[in-house]
Amino acid sequence: MAEHPSAHDWMENPDVTRLRDVATAVVRLDSVGQLESFTLPYPAEAQRALDALVLACLRTAAQPPAGLPELIRWCRARPLGSWPLDRLPEHLFAAEDRLIDVDSGRPTQLCDELAVKGLGDSTARQYDRLVVSEAMRACREASAPESYTAFRRLLVTRPVLTEAEWLELSTDLFLDPVHFLMEEIYAPVPVSFLRNGGYLGCGRCLTLLTPLAVGGWWCERDQCRYRGAAPHGRVFAPAEVGEIRQLRRPLRQFVTGPGRAEVDLEQELRRLGLGVEMWPGFDAYDLRITFPDNHVWAVDVKDWAHPGFLGRAAEAVRPDPPYDEACWVVPDFRVRTRPDYLDVFSQERPPRAARLRLLTDDQLTAAARARLRGERGPAARITEPTSPENGADDA
Repeated sequence: MAEHPSAHDWMENPDVTRLRDVATAVVRLDSVGQLESFTLPYPAEAQRALDALVLACLRTAAQPPAGLPELIRWCRARPLGSWPLDRLPEHLFAAEDRLIDVDSGRPTQLCDELAVKGLGDSTARQYDRLVVSEAMRACREASAPESYTAFRRLLVTRPVLTEAEWLELSTDLFLDPVHFLMEEIYAPVPVSFLRNGGYLGCGRCLTLLTPLAVGGWWCERDQCRYRGAAPHGRVFAPAEVGEIRQLRRPLRQFVTGPGRAEVDLEQELRRLGLGVEMWPGFDAYDLRITFPDNHVWAVDVKDWAHPGFLGRAAEAVRPDPPYDEACWVVPDFRVRTRPDYLDVFSQERPPRAARLRLLTDDQLTAAARARLRGERGPAARITEPTSPENGADDA
């Protein structure tokens, strides 16, 4: 592969653009159930991605994929760094990064992120933002911030609903301002999740597990797979509990997944005795953490597979509700699986967010413990000091 480019030009690299186009095609095909079977004519975006990749391979005398089915096999079997793209920057992807998960045959989170960047903003990404913004608008009009918080917590903690639970939500007064969204965001579960007459939930993230053809189950959340085989959670037998509904995939991917990291962090900080407000100010940021001396931290939790994309998205945490320090946080497993994660984020961070620090959740809780012990130096802070003197001060 080519030499590593300057920190801010790899998104314009032609081979990165080709991979983004392929990722977009994979996500679109999966959304209409065509990853396992193909019929002519192929969808236009899939054909364009295939044609562009074939031309790139021919230019370097590499063997191209013979057609769309073979391209899909590439996405599943070949790490991105092994694709015959000689302009692809070195170290851009981790050794085992793929567009399609080997076990399940479903798009990876990295594939989703590449697809989002490939379109500037994908239809899936627009969908989750539209839902959240509509909920925010409705709760603002009702002057009900507690309803917005209840809605966000619902998306995190109840991605799957039985028929009785669905009816129960329809009478929940806290959710009254957002009832008009419910029919849209919860959809009947497709039969691809069904095995032996029932569905199985993940014991960690609460989403439905996907049955594998070779036996066993697959969780769509990266962190669950990192921690090992997904523990079996609730069993949903339609014959007993009626129709099963689940959140649509964009919400599970971009709201439920990161939200699990948010509520896990909330629980850990509460165990330390700290005050934690979730999604304050209609989601100005994710956690507002108050220490016994009324010092306040503002935290936005992110769970992105690719640190470069996350760095490019970096921006200062919104100032209201007010706080003393602010940072972004990423689950620790991201750094364990990719040791250069924090460095790549810092390299890609734009000037407008030059002082925005990214910590792991473990680093944040360690800093909170240090501050609770009475420390006031860098180890007990979450912002990057502007000078050594300021770094030692209590903000």
